[in-house]
Amino acid sequence: MKILFCGDVMGRSGRDTIVEYVPKLREDLGLDCVIVNGENAARGIGITPKICKLFYQHGVDVITTGNHVWAQKEIISYIDSDPRLLRPLNYPKGTPGRGVTEYTLPDGRKVLVVNVMGRVFMDVLDDPFAAMKNLLEKYTLGKSVHAIIVDMHAEASSEKMSMGHYLDGSVSLVVGTHSHVPTADHMILGKGTAYQTDVGMCGDYDSVIGVKKEIPILRFTRKMPTERFSPADGEGTLCGLYVEIDDASGLATKVAPVRIGGYLSSTEPHKEN
Repeated sequence: MKILFCGDVMGRSGRDTIVEYVPKLREDLGLDCVIVNGENAARGIGITPKICKLFYQHGVDVITTGNHVWAQKEIISYIDSDPRLLRPLNYPKGTPGRGVTEYTLPDGRKVLVVNVMGRVFMDVLDDPFAAMKNLLEKYTLGKSVHAIIVDMHAEASSEKMSMGHYLDGSVSLVVGTHSHVPTADHMILGKGTAYQTDVGMCGDYDSVIGVKKEIPILRFTRKMPTERFSPADGEGTLCGLYVEIDDASGLATKVAPVRIGGYLSSTEPHKEN
């Protein structure tokens, strides 16, 4: 199985990268499933039903989110009706939406996609480690599902790394989101789980983590309130992680970064030497 996970989509620039590059990547890489973190897709904060539809129309199968999931109020009444749009699993009981979905490919293979959020320097939710332990009591990798993909939306690298090692061997991929900066530690852990601390964002990197540069610079230099942060709107880079998974075991056999367009150096798995 071949899966692409795309990092936090930041505003219009990030949306444009999904529309432009995902259909081509599906064809070029023979992708079976595309997952995108869309929590900053609407003007840099939150997501809307219209944007979900746009992503689905351009080759996205499942959308994850994070701490900004509720920023666009129309998503609250929508999220229960869309099984492919996730919010973090460890929100308290009774929160609208779902933190996990079992996505079935056209050939019948099943991909379990899980969205979980860290607690260090973030909103204090339920324990993400306990939430994952409880969930995995219901699923067996390589048996009840062919792949398990975990989006660990968190601020602290140590918390993301801990989750990767905690789940090693029991899921196919643990990938970090939220920081908007791609890390260089994509790897397959000792028991066969693919991992990256942060996949980066899909958006304009001529910015401060996707925001127009001038506003955060003023906040740092003057320590005074400024206008609202606005997403940078130059040419975007699609940042993602490509993973190949063995259907029998559900464990990763290959992991490679994907970066296309914009300011960052380009890399695609099918163009590797």
